[in-house]
Amino acid sequence: MNLKRFLSFVCLAVMISLSITTSAQSQWRGPNRDGIYPETNLLKMWPAEGPKMAWSFEGLGIGQGSAAVSKDKVFLTGIPDTLKSEGFLFSFDTKGKLLWKKSYGKDWTGIFPGARSTPIVVDDLVYVESGNGSIHCMNAQNGVTIWSVDFFKDLQADSVQFGFAESVLIEGDRMYCTPGGKVNNMVALNRFTGKKIWSSPGYREPATYCSPILINHNGQRLIVNLTATSIIGLDADSGEMYWRIHQFQDNKIHANTPVYFDGKLLVSSASRKDSSGLVLLQLSPDGKKADIVWRNKEFTNLMGAFILKDGFMYGSAYLQPKWFCIDMKTGLTKYIAKELGGGPVIYADGLFYCYAEKDGELALAEGTPEQFRIISKFKIPLGADQHWSHPVIADKKLYIRHNNALMVYEIGK
Repeated sequence: MNLKRFLSFVCLAVMISLSITTSAQSQWRGPNRDGIYPETNLLKMWPAEGPKMAWSFEGLGIGQGSAAVSKDKVFLTGIPDTLKSEGFLFSFDTKGKLLWKKSYGKDWTGIFPGARSTPIVVDDLVYVESGNGSIHCMNAQNGVTIWSVDFFKDLQADSVQFGFAESVLIEGDRMYCTPGGKVNNMVALNRFTGKKIWSSPGYREPATYCSPILINHNGQRLIVNLTATSIIGLDADSGEMYWRIHQFQDNKIHANTPVYFDGKLLVSSASRKDSSGLVLLQLSPDGKKADIVWRNKEFTNLMGAFILKDGFMYGSAYLQPKWFCIDMKTGLTKYIAKELGGGPVIYADGLFYCYAEKDGELALAEGTPEQFRIISKFKIPLGADQHWSHPVIADKKLYIRHNNALMVYEIGK
């Protein structure tokens, strides 16, 4: 082999290796999808009016997806004109300059209208799932669509009541998503081409509003997800379904992403039925079985998610001023704090960032097994309607999306 061919071979090997190990640079609810952001040296208290606003933008249109921050760009989706029902991907630089906005086709204008998915950015590609059930791979530099897949035309999906809201999962050269339905319940697609790698019938149920996770459990790679009445565990390499746990919610709204830790899975839905609420699962050593450890039916969180910290879970009740601390060993409620309305929560640098979905208060809080203490809070000044978007922290900035508006706050010391 001559030197030129050898160097070409080495370059090809490096590219293949990178494609196998590549993970998303922006991610739904932080790098591990668990709401915990690895930022440090952040403010421990805010002024009464809130931290300094670095920049804002009004004109996104309706949408509940969070900001995706990757390198020197920020991406969001929205529907500026509901009569046209056209969804757009917006690209900003990190100082607030609108670089471009590009249509990806029709998006959800049914019940609770708005673009739902949080974009996922990997290298120079952005992945968006529309509420109408389609995946779009777009160029991060100019917004040009590279490929798209329609859940209904291409994958025989079943419809969902409130529109698809999943933020797709990327690992290596694969993209995992959940069309729902009886044949292609979950699929793995080649992220560069959109071609199907595997398809799993799962439990043959419609999709919900959950974003899946990929875990490595004792060497067994599993996709964990929720469908209409199920928590399911699938082999990430083949799509084979290993186990299923019944999980009920009245409107089949399982919007909270599961969290994996120490061989266990924590899942939350908003219903007090026997097979719902907060549930802890224990995986078998090979990951091919799952058993229920306990259920807490007092905790009814619909889509605000929760945080695990030092053996305790912290999160709020849906549309109620109730913030729970729950012991992970027993599943028992340690206490309920009532100083703030319930809503999305994330965590960074030792403190909780809590966003009350009903009245739009944003709070900085300290949580321990003894108390949940509000340190600072202020009202989000821009936007309208529901406060459903989950906050994002990147480069010592806090990104808050309130439907039509994006606000970016300086939270570094």
